[in-house]
Amino acid sequence: MPNVTLAEATRLAVLQEMRRDPRIWVLGEDVARGGLFGQYRGFLEEFGPSRIVSTPISESTIMGAGLGAALVGTRPIIEMRIFDFVMCAMDELVNQIAKIRYMFGGQARPAVVVRMPHGIWRNSAAQHSQMLEGWFAHLPGVIVCCPSTPADAAATMVSAIRSDDPVLVFDPKNLWGATGDVPDEIAPLEFGRARHVRHGDALTLVSWSACAPLAEEAADALAAQGISVDLLDLRTLAPWDENAVAASVARTGRLLVTHEAVVTAGFGAEVVARMAERLPGTLARRLGFPKVPVPFAPPLEDALKVTPARIIAAAREMLA
Repeated sequence: MPNVTLAEATRLAVLQEMRRDPRIWVLGEDVARGGLFGQYRGFLEEFGPSRIVSTPISESTIMGAGLGAALVGTRPIIEMRIFDFVMCAMDELVNQIAKIRYMFGGQARPAVVVRMPHGIWRNSAAQHSQMLEGWFAHLPGVIVCCPSTPADAAATMVSAIRSDDPVLVFDPKNLWGATGDVPDEIAPLEFGRARHVRHGDALTLVSWSACAPLAEEAADALAAQGISVDLLDLRTLAPWDENAVAASVARTGRLLVTHEAVVTAGFGAEVVARMAERLPGTLARRLGFPKVPVPFAPPLEDALKVTPARIIAAAREMLA
C-alpha cells in the first residue's frame, strides 16, 4: 500500500492481528470512538464492544486491568492515549507488568502491548510533549520500541502483539501524518535490529522516533556538501542494535547521537557510553533537548528542539 500515514499503518497492523487472533483486544480512553489519532477507526463496528473497550479516565485501572486480562490468557493492547498519562499508572507498569514473570518464576505471562504516543506535539506544552523513553529502556523486563516510519511502525505493532513479553510502543505524535509504503501483509519487525538509512564514512549518526527523519534530512544536506554520514535508526531501545552501531563507529571514528528527549540521562548517553567502552578513543557527542520543560509558545519550542540545522552544525563541529 503506497502513501500510507503512520497512524493508518498502525491501524492496519492492529486490524490484521485482531482478525488473525480472537484473543487480542483493545482497552483505553476513547478507543471505541476510533482513538485520539484515528488509530482504531472502524474497530468497534467490526469487533464489537467486547474487544474494543472504552474505559473511564483512570490510567492505573486501565493498566492493571490489561495485566489481569493477560494473565488469564488474552492479549490486550493497552492504549494510554498520550505518553504523559502513563505517569498515573507507573506502579502497575514498573512494579507489576515488568516484574511479574520473574517474580512468579515464569508462570505468569504478561503478554501486553502498551501504546504511549510520545514526543513534542505542537503547542502542547510541558505535560503533553515529554520524551521519557530512556526511563523505560532502563527498566528490566520490558521491550521498548520507538519507530519512525509507517512501515516500521506497522511491523513493530505486529511484533509487539505477537510477543509474550510486555512491549512498550512509543508512537511518535509528531509523525502521525508522515507517509510511506506499507506491505499488504505486514510482517513482524525483529526487535534489536537497527535500520541502516544512509551509508557513509565521515561520521556515524544515530537516532530514533521523531528525530530520525530530521537526522535523515541533515544527512542528505551534508551529503550535498560532500560529507557522507552513516545514519542508523535504532527503532528499538531495549534491546538495541549495539553491534551495528559499533561496526559503524569502528569505521568512522566519530559518533553523534541525536534524540528529542532531554540530553541529561537520555538514551543517547547509553549509546555513547557503550561505544566508549567498546571503542576507546571514539569522538562522541549527544544532541537533544535542554533540561527544561517543553514550552507552550511556538517560538520558544522552536528555539529548544532538535532541528536538521542543529544536527548539521554539530556534525560539522565534530569534523572540524
